[in-house]
Amino acid sequence: MSKRDYYEILGVSKSASADEIKKAYRKTALKYHPDRNPDDSTAEEKFKEAAEAYDVLSNEDKKARYDRFGHAGMQGAAGGGGGFGGGGMNMEDIFSHFGDVFGGGGGGGFDSFFGGQRQQQQRRGSGRRGSNLRVKLKLSYEDIVKGVHKTIKVKKYVTCDTCGGHGAKDKSSIQTCGTCEGSGQVRRVSNTFLGQMQTVTTCPTCNGDGTSIKNNCTSCKGEGRKYAEEKIEIDIPAGVQEGMQLSVNGKGNAGEKGGPAGDLLVVIEEIKHEDLIRQDLNVLYELHVSFPDAVLGTEVEVPTITGSAKIKIPAGTQGGKIFRLKGKGFPSVNSYEKGDQLINVNVWTPQTVTSDEKKQLEKMRNAENFKPGKQKGGKNFFDKMKEMFS
Repeated sequence: MSKRDYYEILGVSKSASADEIKKAYRKTALKYHPDRNPDDSTAEEKFKEAAEAYDVLSNEDKKARYDRFGHAGMQGAAGGGGGFGGGGMNMEDIFSHFGDVFGGGGGGGFDSFFGGQRQQQQRRGSGRRGSNLRVKLKLSYEDIVKGVHKTIKVKKYVTCDTCGGHGAKDKSSIQTCGTCEGSGQVRRVSNTFLGQMQTVTTCPTCNGDGTSIKNNCTSCKGEGRKYAEEKIEIDIPAGVQEGMQLSVNGKGNAGEKGGPAGDLLVVIEEIKHEDLIRQDLNVLYELHVSFPDAVLGTEVEVPTITGSAKIKIPAGTQGGKIFRLKGKGFPSVNSYEKGDQLINVNVWTPQTVTSDEKKQLEKMRNAENFKPGKQKGGKNFFDKMKEMFS
């Protein structure tokens, strides 16, 4: 199913200011918030959709890219979810990244509006988010032109399979933090000459988890994760280029004590082709033809990204002539555009000749048709050339 336009989701125009976008997001998020619409999957989806739209439109770089390329331009945007680029944001991302829009956990705003229940649920046992990982992936021209499905092995932190990631020996070992009583926050009230001041800080005992562990898991020592190798399957879209970075949501290092995983950042490296050179969407090929073939014309087979193709070299072709194979280049990753293959003709000159060949060349040197700018062409000319080289 195609994605809806981000401006349409928030109900703003492309010329909307940052403040207008922020206000529109607040309004939409409040309308579809899961606490207001319990057990309503459609409302939850629209809530996530609004968060995704705000994530892009509130960021100058992402917004500029989206305005230029649309949803296709979000592929490879760092921080995106649901495969490559924006989309598929989970609830933990939404509440952790956008709390500032609603005032956060300091009383009032979003937190007080919904009683703080949602943030408390997200905080309790959520642990610390895992770090992102960056890997390099080498692709051939054949892979790039078609797009490819790859399975790669990555050494990283994975969720502990013994405790399931919570870090405890068993569920009975997980206890509510006595300091914050499970909220993950500590509120302090102090008297000042201005009156009472309330501050909210992360609980120093549980580091915001809201829980404490009595007995650690013996396998991961209470961390909730272990270092291991994992196979990850990824889909590479057609048309990627050297240095392009794609983001695979949630495939980085596993978080501590059940925290969300980081992202896997895939950096593209191109494997150089034996015969072809990439120039943006186009492909370049240097074709060397002999002098007789350039004069008389011929048909040659040239390599392409997906195989080979036959082209006709017309009689009298000059060195530096460029032939174009339409649509034989790379597709654009951000549009329906496709490049061409450009074939540059080089007339090959032998460095050594036999005495017989030298005599024939001496004859041609003084012939009228072999003087630059004096060629007349015609049947007689080609007949003479065939006799000379027979």
